[in-house]
Amino acid sequence: MSATARARQITAADIRARKGQGPLVCLTAYTTPMAKIVDRHCDLVLVGDSLGMVVYGLPSTLGVTMEMMIAHGQAVMRGLGQAMCVIDMPFGSYEESPEQAFRNAARLMRDTGAGAVKLEGGVAMADTVAFLTARGIPVMGHVGLTPQAVHSLGGYKVQGRGADGDRVAADARAVAEAGAFAVVLEKVPDGLGRRITADLAVPTVGIGAGNGCDGQVLVVDDMLGLFADFKPKFVKRYADLAGAADRAIADFAAEVRDRAFPTEDHSFADEGKA
Repeated sequence: MSATARARQITAADIRARKGQGPLVCLTAYTTPMAKIVDRHCDLVLVGDSLGMVVYGLPSTLGVTMEMMIAHGQAVMRGLGQAMCVIDMPFGSYEESPEQAFRNAARLMRDTGAGAVKLEGGVAMADTVAFLTARGIPVMGHVGLTPQAVHSLGGYKVQGRGADGDRVAADARAVAEAGAFAVVLEKVPDGLGRRITADLAVPTVGIGAGNGCDGQVLVVDDMLGLFADFKPKFVKRYADLAGAADRAIADFAAEVRDRAFPTEDHSFADEGKA
């Protein structure tokens, strides 16, 4: 969908209707400046709990709080005009009960203005998805590798190989039938991604799930090459911003030490002088 074709902010209903109508584009954003850039190119912008690792240097997403998600959600919404904002529900904010999930999802949407929430889990979360959607909260599902369950999954491993594919497919079907307007498929084999995409009536958004999904999402910092030492197999780097930043900072440091910066062009004259 081109920027010129958009007359208003995209909604969950718009995304659901895009099934089979061409690939959806999604990136993460955590700040206002990045949101302004990705808004021009994306259908969906995800304020992911990946911010715990990307922004705060945490070892996993488990330490992310509601307060973090709200602060970054507010920042991203200030930069969006057209793309739909989806905000992650952090670990511990929805698993206890549908009622707990509703209170926290309502808070996230009220305090940020986001268009939807995303939660992880399949069959076990279907009742919660149904509870939220019945009460006016659009939900994006997330199955396959679910980072909040990294300890029980035994690490960041590919999910759904062999007979395990039936489990992942059942998870995707459960949240879609419960009312999710789209489902993220993370780190599953290409064939399984295609199978699930063909099976669901709502769009799939893949991350490490092959080219057969209805859309693709990446962590924006990964695809921009902001982490020189981190490159998952499913990430394509479209830039080397870490290298560019390193070179720019090295040039700055050298000029300061050589007293080559600031020059007169970057300084203010005394009063009365031109």
